[in-house]
Amino acid sequence: MSDLAWIVASGLAMAVLSLVGAITLALSEDALKMLLLPLVALSAGALLGGALFHMLPAAVEAKGGTPATFAWAAAGFSVFFVMEQFLHWHHCHRSTSEHTHPLTHLLLLAGGVHKLLGGLAVGAAFLVRTELGISAWLAAAAHEVPQYLGDFGVLLHGGWTPRRALGWLFGTSLPFLVGGLAAYATARQLDVAALVPFAAGNFIYIAASDLIPEIKHHERLARTLFHFLCFVIGLAILYGLALGLHHGH
Repeated sequence: MSDLAWIVASGLAMAVLSLVGAITLALSEDALKMLLLPLVALSAGALLGGALFHMLPAAVEAKGGTPATFAWAAAGFSVFFVMEQFLHWHHCHRSTSEHTHPLTHLLLLAGGVHKLLGGLAVGAAFLVRTELGISAWLAAAAHEVPQYLGDFGVLLHGGWTPRRALGWLFGTSLPFLVGGLAAYATARQLDVAALVPFAAGNFIYIAASDLIPEIKHHERLARTLFHFLCFVIGLAILYGLALGLHHGH
């Protein structure tokens, strides 16, 4: 398959994943809560594993272990920090009369922006090496599954019908494909290899700032240890994939 075919396929697959929220209709609220946190822990490990075992090593291989390589990773971390702070600030400072279900609309806006940047990153990874693109997509998908499940629940809680919620989640997943195509279209104008450590910084921020805090404040020791195990499994999957790809070469 060509790079373009991989990018399009990864974007369409991410769009299909957006429909995973439909399974929550068959689950009780308690069952959904029991399912979400282990998935969040798994995705945190997968994102860190994707950044540390795949993307940063590939960036060092392509660009050398120069400070600029890690500066791009720091930039990726910082951009997501600023973006998230701005969206949170904007939400908190709107007057009550201004919003209709503000949380749900903010959720969709933030989701679309995240997908656009994620698609740009994964598209760049495919342009560097197909195996790197697959690893980056798997890490991103591991994050998106619990995200879609949680977002679907939030939209239903905000008064949306299941069909409308699924339709909008599908729509806001399409920027992932747009981002991938943008990376492909601008490959000659941009230093695509620099986007790989930038994406690694994105992944590290999401795992460390958004996901890990969600799982570390559980009162029961057994649940905390189980979540940690899920986190380690996420790391191990991406590490094993890295070893397999390395030996494959």
